[in-house]
Order: sequence, then structure tokens, then C-alpha cells
Amino acid sequence: MTFTSPQKIVLEVLYLKTNKNWSDIISTVEFNHTGELLATGDKGGRVVIFQREPESKNEPYNQGEYNVYSTFQSHEPEFDYLKSLEIEEKINKIKWLPQQNAAHSLLSTNDKTIKLWKVTERDKRPEGYNLKDEEGKLKDLSTVTSLQVPVLKPMDLMVEVTPRRIFANGHTYHVNSISVNSDCETYMSADDLRINLWHLAITDRSFNIVDIKPANMEDLTEVITASEFHPHHCNLFVYSSSKGSLRLCDMRASALCDKHSKLFEEPEDPSNRSFFSEIISSVSDVKFSHSGRYMLTRDYLTVKVWDLNMETKPIETYQVHDYLRSKLCSLYENDCIFDKFECAWNGSDSVIMTGAYNNFFRMFDRNTKRDVTLEASRESSKPRAILKPRRVCVGGKRRKDDISVDSLDFTKKILHTAWHPTENIIAIAATNNLYIFQDKVNSEMH
Repeated sequence: MTFTSPQKIVLEVLYLKTNKNWSDIISTVEFNHTGELLATGDKGGRVVIFQREPESKNEPYNQGEYNVYSTFQSHEPEFDYLKSLEIEEKINKIKWLPQQNAAHSLLSTNDKTIKLWKVTERDKRPEGYNLKDEEGKLKDLSTVTSLQVPVLKPMDLMVEVTPRRIFANGHTYHVNSISVNSDCETYMSADDLRINLWHLAITDRSFNIVDIKPANMEDLTEVITASEFHPHHCNLFVYSSSKGSLRLCDMRASALCDKHSKLFEEPEDPSNRSFFSEIISSVSDVKFSHSGRYMLTRDYLTVKVWDLNMETKPIETYQVHDYLRSKLCSLYENDCIFDKFECAWNGSDSVIMTGAYNNFFRMFDRNTKRDVTLEASRESSKPRAILKPRRVCVGGKRRKDDISVDSLDFTKKILHTAWHPTENIIAIAATNNLYIFQDKVNSEMH
């Protein structure tokens, strides 16, 4: 997405899904590697897959919208009787596996259990069995007088989702992230204190590659908040911490990667030190760029871009909602200060996106240094509606369409976002609404 001016950021709605139940609150969104499929997980343990409709010959520049492809129940609520703990069915993360054949595969996880799902299509059914009748019951063998060759007959398209593997009992604490390795054979899962490496074909054991649990839990000073494999080097991965640091680890160095290869940390400015400093510096998400050269991190107030070759400080820092700095006390009291916002790269790594409050989301163009605030709301987002940039006013004179910082709705928050891997299409989860937007200006130029 190229920003020519804030007025040229023209996003139109491709899809809007609305639900009103608590269990329908979207907890994760993820495009597959081609962008043709988009999966969402919710607090009710369901996964909904959307498929992009094929391009229309009549409207070649208006490539298809996303429609529901399949819905299935991924996780159910459980109870750990040994620890007297209820395990929520909420889907924490979804990750697609690179496609190897006609079927699609994805990993989904709640707090404890990771599942591998296979998604297949069936548009033909076999008919003409020798030993079974049309209802599938066994025939009386005495009535079988001749043999016939079964044939495949066309039928209405049916999407089947089947569980292929269940990876259980690998985590004592809540799983916060999963990441598929570039070798397409292994993946890792991270909880608050440990990271495990799994083979996709083996469910009964995993290898612990990071363990930051202290001998005495009273000495605990930080937790793991997110982790991801490098997109090209299968031996490298990064994990972020609640202290605002990033640790790059190399699995070639040792089996247990407690000793990192690189530590990315920005020294704190003493003049900005406050009671909330440690809370707002906690990294809630980390993403490698598609090129593998950079890392994108999100903390409470900023997004930062780090160069893998420079550990001392980020090369770029963008203020997401700096106007909230004076509101940290009330945000602490209503627990909003602990919200975990995600971040995303566009396909060329030139633009980054992240969510905010009041159903706002922010985009930053790394080349022009322009930024824009957009709103995902039902009022302004009828199908094919165009989004207009929004502006938050801190004080003093206010323009007509400006919104005051005091009137922001902190119950409306965009925590989960995803960007199509090659095109300017974005998915925004606004509580229990899913919005899919397309950059109309640039798609018409192609």
C-alpha cells in the first residue's frame, strides 16, 4: 500500500461478519500463504474459514469477496481435575501450514491443547458398490449375482474438516503463540515460561528449547509474551518478554536455547520513568518481516521496527496512540493497560498496521513516514463503503470530524489484525465483528 496523501487511503469493505454473543468475540485472524483463505478463531472455540471468490470476467478489477467456506468446533471447554482448573475453549492462535497437496492444513490452539486440522473438498461420491446398498448397508450375499465397477458421480461441493493430530500435555502454563517452521516439518509453541519444539507427525513428545522458569517462583521477573520462527532460516527464532526485550536464538548453538544469540533491548529514558513504565514496555506481539531482515514489535503505546543486525535500539519507532500517555492511570484501573495488541506487515514490508481503541486501527508507511488512523465501524462500513481518515484531538481547537480523546470508547478495541501476503487486503477483528477491507485506489491502478 503506497500512501500518496492521507486522503488517498481509500479502503472499501469486502466483507462484514457480525455476531452478538460473548462466545463470538474473535480472538485471532490469519490468512493462509496464498491469501485465498482466511481463518478466524473465537472465544467459543470455533474456527470459521473464509474463501475468496474467483475473479469475475465482468469485473476484472473487482476480484472476489470473501465468503464463509467452512465452520467447525475446534476446542471444547475442559476441566483439569488435578489442578481444579477450568480450561477455556477460546482459540488463542491459528497458523496455516504451507499447502503440500489439494488439502489445506492449519494448527489451532487454546490455552493447553494444539490441534492439527485437515481441510478437504469433496464434489464426487462413489456409487455402485457390490456388497453395499444405496444406504450403505451390507447386502445379502446370496442376492449378489454379478460384479460391477463402482463409479464416481458428481455431487454438491462439501468441505470436510478432520482432526489429524492432537498435541496435548505439552504446557503447564497458557499457550500464547504457535509458529510453523520454514522446514515445514516442525513447529513451536510458547507459554509464559517455556517454548516447546514439536514434530508435526509426533504427538506424544516435544522438545523444550527455552525454559525461563526460576527455581523459586518468587524470583520470577519476566514472562514470555510471543515467539516466532524466522521465515527462511529454520534454526532461528525470536521470543519477546514482558520486560520489552527480544531474544534471538539459534538452535544450532545448543539444544536448550536459554542462552540467546542476540538480545534486542532499548535503554529506558530516565526522564520518562513512571509507575507504568514496565507495564507499557511489555511486548505484546513480534513478527519477522517477509524478507527476514527486520522484526516488528508492538508494546502498549508504540510499534517498533528492529534490524536483525542492530541490537542496541530499534531503527524505527511509531507512536500508535501517544495521546493515552496522560490516561494511563484510568487505563490501569479498568485493566485496559494490559490489552495485547497485535501488529502486521504488508506483503512488501513497506507498511505496518496495528490496532487501537474506539475501533481505530493505524497504518504507517515506512518509506514516506506518513501515517493514517482509520475506523472499523458498522455505521461507516456498509458494503463497498469507503473509509475516511480519523483524527484524535487532545485539546485546543477541534476540527469538524475530530474525536476528543475523552470520548474514546475503550470497550471497542482492535486487538487482532492480518494482512494478505501479496495484496492490499486486510482483515480486522473488532470485538465480535470481522471486517475485510481492500485498498481500492491501488487495486484499480494494477
